[in-house]
Amino acid sequence: MSRAEVSRQRAERAPGVWFGVDVGSVRVGVARSDPRGVLAVPVATLRRDQRLGADLDELSALLSEHEAVGVVIGLPQTLAGRAGPAVREAQDYGQALAARIAPRPVVYVDERLTTVLAQRNLNSSGVRGRAKRSVVDQAAAVEILQSFLDGSTSSTLDSGNRPAAPPE
Repeated sequence: MSRAEVSRQRAERAPGVWFGVDVGSVRVGVARSDPRGVLAVPVATLRRDQRLGADLDELSALLSEHEAVGVVIGLPQTLAGRAGPAVREAQDYGQALAARIAPRPVVYVDERLTTVLAQRNLNSSGVRGRAKRSVVDQAAAVEILQSFLDGSTSSTLDSGNRPAAPPE
């Protein structure tokens, strides 16, 4: 996909419940906002099912259950702002989700360091070992969504159901 095809406009945030998603190769962290779109809270960690897409079905059901108005997916760019294989994986996940939840928008945000920040926050809260492993993806999804809600992401991009390109 060429850079000309990618929308670089800031997504207009519709009022209502938004979901944040941290896509991993093994697990998918899920968070949601309150109905006013002020505070992100953890929801679930889904087991990634790349073969059958059961995680996408579970996520779609959660979106319907909470009457979500949109989804924010983190793009794990490198610290230099480049796209690697993990960005492509997140984009593919977003496109598959967008097909299931249309016309709700899927928006991509730069998620550099969200997992590190989530781990640091969990450590400072005394969460360790297996307990941390089971919630770190949710905590990262909270960080992704909260940055979108706060408008503090440097590269929030309206997907138009398309992935974001790395900065130049």
